[in-house]
Amino acid sequence: MISDEQLNEYRLSGEKIRVIRDALESNDVIGIVIAWDDSHIMIRRPNRRVVKLDRGYMLQPNTEPRRSVFG
Repeated sequence: MISDEQLNEYRLSGEKIRVIRDALESNDVIGIVIAWDDSHIMIRRPNRRVVKLDRGYMLQPNTEPRRSVFG
């Protein structure tokens, strides 16, 4: 799980992140961090919709190549 400090850095910088939910790249969520609590993180997508996701998913900057952790 990602730390509160790292989430705060992403929120303050406004950097787009990628949330990797499973092995399919089409299921990734890309956006900016807007809020979080102990178990969830809220991401604002480019279409301005907000998505609430489990904090256990892998997060990485969108500028980096996608990491494959499922195979």
